[in-house]
Amino acid sequence: MAGRTYWKGYLKLSLVTCPVAMTPATSESEKIRFHTINRETGNRVESRYVDAETGKVVDEDDQARGYAQGENDFIILDDDDLDAVALDTTRTIDIDTFVPRGAISWLYLDKPHYLVPNDEVGEEAFAVIREAMKASKVVGIARLVLYRRERAVMLQPRDKGIVLWTLRYGDEVRDEAAYFGDIPDDGEPPARATQLARDLIGERTRPWNPKMASDPVQTELARLIQSKKKTRTKAAKGKEAAGGDNVVDLFAALRKSLATETKPRGKRS
Repeated sequence: MAGRTYWKGYLKLSLVTCPVAMTPATSESEKIRFHTINRETGNRVESRYVDAETGKVVDEDDQARGYAQGENDFIILDDDDLDAVALDTTRTIDIDTFVPRGAISWLYLDKPHYLVPNDEVGEEAFAVIREAMKASKVVGIARLVLYRRERAVMLQPRDKGIVLWTLRYGDEVRDEAAYFGDIPDDGEPPARATQLARDLIGERTRPWNPKMASDPVQTELARLIQSKKKTRTKAAKGKEAAGGDNVVDLFAALRKSLATETKPRGKRS
């Protein structure tokens, strides 16, 4: 089932424009999540924003964004202030640069999204842009406002659609030389050892399968939860069949009665 569209706007290349819709290409909705509960009562625990000085809970209407300009000194910005600086890239993906496909290091790729035409009229223009990028073996670079920040994005044609990747900012990607530069370079490793390693790699090479990226912890958690569900169901049925909350007392009474019946009786006079 296709995911719910969370962004709609326009894809633009010079004078060619078409309406598009975008949906995240990944999802964590199937991931097992836990709630924090009170062990004694079994009730859920709520998290609330509390004033750091007064200790009182702050209502949602009183919560605002603040930019720190000193200790305990904040400039408050509300939604109207942020909307006032909205950019044209809020609703338009204007491709202004192309780079060779594969030129961008995967380290810069952040989050993938599926981009599709949003009406029949724009399908032809969408296809023209997509096929032109495929034929030229390039990806498009544009800017787009997401989550109230303008981000560089990469548009990569894929099948009948386009994958839009948000790109990490340049200052977020660390220079690899700072980490790899200190690794000793002792020249070429022994040829025999390298060949053995290549043979081993060849034996273990398989076609890619998404199951290779499965999460075994999630699988075991699902089994554990299912097991506990069955245990709870059996306990509830046994409790109901034995008379509800009196099952423990009844069992104790039966044992006591049995002990009494089997106790040796004294001789009659």
